[in-house]
Amino acid sequence: MIIDAHVRLGQGREVSLSVAELLATMDELGIDRALVAPDERCVAYHNRDGNQAVAAAAARSAGRLVPYAVANPWRGADAVEELARARDAGARALHVDSVLQGFDLLDGLVDPLLEFAADNGWPVYVRTGTPPNALPLPLATLARRYPDVPFIMGRSGATDFWIDAAPALRHAPNLYGDTCYAPWDTVLNELGQDPGIGTSRLVFSTDAPYAVPRAELGRVLDWPIDEAARRDVLGGNLARLLR
Repeated sequence: MIIDAHVRLGQGREVSLSVAELLATMDELGIDRALVAPDERCVAYHNRDGNQAVAAAAARSAGRLVPYAVANPWRGADAVEELARARDAGARALHVDSVLQGFDLLDGLVDPLLEFAADNGWPVYVRTGTPPNALPLPLATLARRYPDVPFIMGRSGATDFWIDAAPALRHAPNLYGDTCYAPWDTVLNELGQDPGIGTSRLVFSTDAPYAVPRAELGRVLDWPIDEAARRDVLGGNLARLLR
């Protein structure tokens, strides 16, 4: 089974992705399921609109799309209530983007949302790679505060902060790397061969519509690892996180 750990549905500032386009790409590439987040506007501000949109898309997908829930942590208790509404509508994971949402990962603002994720057994996707407040090493420190919550290091620091991906993964054993944008002969090999990380701590992602899904899948298929490890990266690891 192939599970895409992160796509964004809707109209962004420079890109867009419709449900029909996503499902057609999944059919073409043999991707079985995808975790879907709302577009940038809805991640940052119109959380309810975004959560309703991805829940509706998932409901029409016969189980192929799995919704992330989003809530801007500046909204305090209202943000937690929004996560509860999204959970009741089918959300299975939390999506955090500290750049779009305007906070520092370590300032405590997002902690109530992470506590909700912990209580509900949700993995947490956090986009990284944008300084100063969305970087791998601060995320690793945050992950250590919540050792029972699986964190996905979105984009694994791509591109300028790939150098921090391995130290971050070694620092927090509940942190998982994301394969998107990462060349297998450098970044993925380093992470997969590190005895403190390994392929069991990596998940496949296309990051559509920002990246090209065919290229992202092709990179993992071309990566010279054994087939059991490839199956884990392409879907097994994430399936276990989603329980």
